[in-house]
Parts: sequence; C-alpha cells; structure tokens
Amino acid sequence: MSSKKILFLAGDYVEDLEIMVPFQALAAVGYETHAACPGKKAGDLIRTAIHDFEGDQTYSEKRGHNFVLNADFDSLNTANYVALVIPGGRAPEYLRLNARVLEIVREFDAAKKPIAAICHGPQILAAAGILKGRRSMAYPAVQPEVVGAGSTWAEVSPGADNSVIDGHLITAPAWPAHPAWIRDTLKVLGAKIEI
Repeated sequence: MSSKKILFLAGDYVEDLEIMVPFQALAAVGYETHAACPGKKAGDLIRTAIHDFEGDQTYSEKRGHNFVLNADFDSLNTANYVALVIPGGRAPEYLRLNARVLEIVREFDAAKKPIAAICHGPQILAAAGILKGRRSMAYPAVQPEVVGAGSTWAEVSPGADNSVIDGHLITAPAWPAHPAWIRDTLKVLGAKIEI
C-alpha cells in the first residue's frame, strides 16, 4: 500500500485534530500522506486551531500546534493521488477562494476518487460545485451552504460522531466523528486491514 498517496488540502488555522489524526492514522495503515497549502512549499509550517465544544452556543477556538507541510502546492498533480482529504477549521473559509483548490476538488470528483471532508471542509466542496444531488453533512453551522449547493443534508448525531458515504464522497460533522469518518474513508478506499 505504500505507493498509494493521499493528498490533504490545508491552510493556516486548519482544525488541529482534523489534520493531525487522519494524516497520522492513514499513514499508520500504509498510505503515503501529503499535505499541501496554496502559497506554501514542502517544509513550510501552517498553524492549527483547536476547536472544542465547551457548552457555549458555538465552539471555542484556541491556538493549536504547528504542522509541517510535506508537499508543494504549485506542483500538485492529482493523478498521483488515490484520495483527497479536506480537514475543517477556519482554513476552508479562505481556501475555497483559491481557483486551483477548486480545480483539484473537481479533478478528484471527475476521476471518482475518494474525497473525505470533515467539519468546515464541505465549504470547499460546495464552492467547487460537486455537492448537487449528493447526500452529505458538515459542521451544523455549514448546513445552509451545503444545502444551498444542492446536497441533501444527512442528519448529524447528537454526539457529532457519525459519518455519511455517498459514492466516493465521505463527510462528517467534526472531530468526534473521526472513528466513523476514517473507517468510512478506508472502506471507500477499499483498504484491507488485518488485526
């Protein structure tokens, strides 16, 4: 499986757990994970944000870790990757304004390669125009964008720990869904894990 590469699209203030956990988990089962960001090269850092649910009307936000990118955005070739992962946090809000980011999403979609997006990541899917006629979910505050892009909203469980698959699209509401979302991503990838 080591020749199978997965691309992560991220940027400053990506949600800490939503980049770190799947990046490491997918690498642990044998995929080569690459993270890229517009305007940055391999070896550059992005800052992360930690979003938590502490009883307020919305999530809280704290500074997270530095995350080292290991791929150059400008030289990305989607043909080299078997899947795309889009973590949430604040990064999708501005990444969706980048024309090449949207092209990358459309290229993966046209090739029917798995696209896994979590939390605010579906903002990028909506901006890329790939949600029409599909069932998906996101962080609940993103529901208007997802539905406005033509997607059927999949209900988020009370613990925000569920995921939904629609063809090659895997979406989830937030990091509490990591077990379901990562498992569903591996299922769509056709991965076989022996324990």
